[in-house]
Amino acid sequence: MMTLEDFKAARNVLSGVITNTGLVPSTALSKASGNNVYLKPENMQVTGAYKIRGAYFKLSTLSEEEKARGLVTASAGNHAQGVAYAAQAAGVKATIVMPTTTPLVKVNNTKDYGAEVVLHGETFDDAAALAQQLVEERGLTYVPPFNDLAVATGQGTIAYEIFQSLPDVDVILVPIGGGGLAAGVSTLAKLLNPNVKVIGVEPTGAASMKASVEAGHVVTLDHVETIADGVAVKTPGDLIFPYIQQNIDDIITIDDVELVDAFLDMIEKHKMIVENSGLLPIAALSHLDCRGKNVVCVLSGGNMDVITVASLVQHGLINRGRVFTFSVQLPDRPGELLRVAEIISRENGNIIKLEHNQFVNINRQSGVELRVTLEAFGHTHKRTILTAMRSAGYDAREVNTGDFYD
Repeated sequence: MMTLEDFKAARNVLSGVITNTGLVPSTALSKASGNNVYLKPENMQVTGAYKIRGAYFKLSTLSEEEKARGLVTASAGNHAQGVAYAAQAAGVKATIVMPTTTPLVKVNNTKDYGAEVVLHGETFDDAAALAQQLVEERGLTYVPPFNDLAVATGQGTIAYEIFQSLPDVDVILVPIGGGGLAAGVSTLAKLLNPNVKVIGVEPTGAASMKASVEAGHVVTLDHVETIADGVAVKTPGDLIFPYIQQNIDDIITIDDVELVDAFLDMIEKHKMIVENSGLLPIAALSHLDCRGKNVVCVLSGGNMDVITVASLVQHGLINRGRVFTFSVQLPDRPGELLRVAEIISRENGNIIKLEHNQFVNINRQSGVELRVTLEAFGHTHKRTILTAMRSAGYDAREVNTGDFYD
């Protein structure tokens, strides 16, 4: 069982090792949601994610013989770094199996902590299968990423810090992948205040815990598909599942497109890099049916590579109509490009890219295709610009925004 004494022991072990990330009030998110929103920025944690809590505490419970055999685990990245960090601190060898789709920054950070990294499979479950094989072949000690009560207990210490900063918290939103974080946080939260509501948040494309709760037992999804790689788990943990059943009040599922919007919010309004799995609670704010409550969003991590950051920013701008591309056929004569530019300038559009193709066809009256990528203030402004183009006699048509990335 996970008892209050267990959580106290974990807090003592982690004292001086982890960062108390505190709470950050969000005026913007509070206004948008109608609640008093606070952020728990575990993206600012040692190793860039909450996972160090569970990994470090788990290692403290291992025997010297278990540690001497060497450690192995499977992880989409954040647990990997937690185990690697804890193993380095304890002077223990660690082998980490990670999916081949793991962001480069997580792979490199794990190596920097001295661990051996093995890339295998496309999902966490593929990596976990190889990790278990290494346990049998090499006699290594397995450190579970989520399906372990000691690991979940370490993760749950987040609840201590939440109540320390906000004793009258009403709602805690926490990401769910395998379930270790949600089980630990919800269990300790209910021990500290049975009236607090703890809501788990999963991506729609990997909602294995929601499916399990609805079925009344752990189920395995046929496949998972989500940009939230940190929670892309087909099968949640059976050992921690009873704690989810008992202490999680509800599970909200989030589409990937909502995570893109949430990423832009965190960048622009809070100057924070939060990875997609950590954005689940932010996206869930608009799904809450309460108002005027003290709501804490646990931002589980912030380990993202620069390419992914750039892609999310671009997608976010497009989703909000702040970047768009239109195509128009122009007569092949001097001054037409200038005329288009003047219309865009008059409507306060900002040109990012122009593609002027003079060889689309041989009809000189409409022989030039012009593609313009613009920065706008939003969908309303975008429609205003397109209307102005059409009013000037141009058949301007918005085109596939994917062209913006080419």
